[in-house]
Amino acid sequence: MSGQWRAQFDAEVAFANGGGLSTEGFRLDIPGDTIDDADLAALFVRHLGLLMVSEVRITNKTVIEEPHKGGRAVRGARGGVHGRRLIELSHLVTDGMTTLPGWPAPKITEWLTREASRKHYAPGTEFHVARIDMIANTGTYLDTPAHRYADGADLSGFPLDRLADLPGLVVRLPADARAVDRLLLAPYDVAGKAVLLHTGWDAHFGTPGYGAPEAPHLTGDGAQALVDAGAALVGIDSINIDDMGPAAGGERPAHSLLLAAGIPIVEHLTGLDALPPEGFRFTAAPPRVAGMGTFPVRAFAVVG
Repeated sequence: MSGQWRAQFDAEVAFANGGGLSTEGFRLDIPGDTIDDADLAALFVRHLGLLMVSEVRITNKTVIEEPHKGGRAVRGARGGVHGRRLIELSHLVTDGMTTLPGWPAPKITEWLTREASRKHYAPGTEFHVARIDMIANTGTYLDTPAHRYADGADLSGFPLDRLADLPGLVVRLPADARAVDRLLLAPYDVAGKAVLLHTGWDAHFGTPGYGAPEAPHLTGDGAQALVDAGAALVGIDSINIDDMGPAAGGERPAHSLLLAAGIPIVEHLTGLDALPPEGFRFTAAPPRVAGMGTFPVRAFAVVG
């Protein structure tokens, strides 16, 4: 359960200077699990930025437990939870796990066992050193421009201020939708922010269905909109930020546009349902490894 609440309702709006508008089945973030009609009307007017409203009539109201989608009405609401919290947004890396179907799994072994270390140290002193053999695209990982472009900045050359302590924003994909496009991104102010695309596809991680052709993605025009608006970083909780379906034909417009603009990408996020729509800080910083364009990260958010 999300611990966040939204109201669904019909509304009839009358304006003081004449005219009106009506909505059916409108959904709006609310700060708790109850709200009266007067407060809901005020939130509705604020959310849409309506001026000169004389009356709002609310009917057919229900309250639904559902992650907040964001907007001007309830900014950064956290379902009544207050104080500073750290939210884990990375998949666990384990020996033999699958990130991308058909790609090599990590192998985690011991390089120095505790037993073997004892002969090198004083009695009662022992150490353990593990070894991991993996491809860079394992678990939750970061793509830098060098992943796509031979002359792009790699892990060692990418600026830290584009990877850590960024103001965050969550864009939630509507149910049954597959693509994040320009229209879906239009309501959001993404300039200078880590834009995290919440598709819910992480529920399939580690299963054959995770790599299905219908996996959600960012479209080319959506990527261009993020570039034009000055996003600092873009993340997604799906198998790939690009469309991997057969109709895509191997094209990777989201990778190409974002990385050409110096905007890093974080793929295979998880837990985005625990985040508020905004009002948090995001970090996904890899080690400084020269000559590599991708690497796993410990992605997390600081809320409050």
